Amino acid sequence: MADTDPSRSSSTTRKRAFTIFGGVLAVAAIGYLGYEWIEGGRYVETDNAYVNADIAQVTPQTSGQVAQVLVDNTRIVRKGDVLVVIDPVDARIALAAAEAEYARAVRRVKQTIATGTALGAQVGEREADIRRMTAQVSIAQADLARARIDLTRREALAADGGVSGEELTSARNAFASAQGNLAAARAALAQSQAARGNASGQEAANDALVAGTTVETNPDVLAAKAKLDQARIDLERTVVRAPIDGVVTQRTVQVGQRVNAGAVLLAVVPINDAYVDANYKEGQLRNVHPGQPVELTSDLYGDKVVYHGHVVGFSGGTGSALAVIPAQNATGNWIKVVQRLPTRIALDRAELTAHPLRIGLSMTATIDTRGK
Repeated sequence: MADTDPSRSSSTTRKRAFTIFGGVLAVAAIGYLGYEWIEGGRYVETDNAYVNADIAQVTPQTSGQVAQVLVDNTRIVRKGDVLVVIDPVDARIALAAAEAEYARAVRRVKQTIATGTALGAQVGEREADIRRMTAQVSIAQADLARARIDLTRREALAADGGVSGEELTSARNAFASAQGNLAAARAALAQSQAARGNASGQEAANDALVAGTTVETNPDVLAAKAKLDQARIDLERTVVRAPIDGVVTQRTVQVGQRVNAGAVLLAVVPINDAYVDANYKEGQLRNVHPGQPVELTSDLYGDKVVYHGHVVGFSGGTGSALAVIPAQNATGNWIKVVQRLPTRIALDRAELTAHPLRIGLSMTATIDTRGK
């Protein structure tokens, strides 16, 4: 006869249920332990992450009064766009003065070159004078020699009464005149030589100003040209342009304001080159290395937009160590605090273009420590 005891049937059912439940728990535990063994510690995540970028501060390179401000905060600009115009009147006047000085320097050098040609001709003229005076000295020497011979002959004849006293006097006068002519010729030769030396010195001094150069390569012309180029650059710098692509922010400049070179007028944030600084706990970075892939989400777009990037590197120190007033742990009541190390994460440019971010926005960053 079959056993139909209801209590025994209920007990069997409960045992079977507990057995199935225990089996499910065991499978779940084995699955969890297997997952932890395979994937455990692979992903490190933090929501202490913020968008950052290398902001470009726009400063003028020349001083002056602001004539125009063509942008305002939130304006998207491209590299080379005009941002601010400084009154160019002073720069134009300086450019005109530099152009005049350059033209004057060119004319002075050309005049110096022409003077050198003239001085060269003077030197040649003085050399011709020297040759002529040398010939005159030779003639005077010959005349003196002839006069001496005539005087000597007549003095010899005068002793015998062969010549008259008047003729002897004439010979003596001719000899004295020949001596005077020779002295005068020699003096003229010395004067011509001195004149040639003076002309040669002037020519050398003039040549020193232009030797080995052309008009355009002369030092005076080059100096004037440098000032001219500087004046042109100063005029161009009255137009302040965007140094990079980005969004205008922190604009403080106003029309009519007088600004000095180096004063900050505004800033441009390159949102397409933004990156993320994620502050991971020191224990999370044990297996993190540059190049590992990162997935990020922002509070701005939520989980529906996922950014992809990679680890670039790590800061040289923790936030507390690099603070304006760093923590002093050498005290009796010291309590260990887990430190966070800023980790730079580069973002995909195409994703940034599709979903722009702004610096300071919060992000959640998850690093795959086994990714490549």
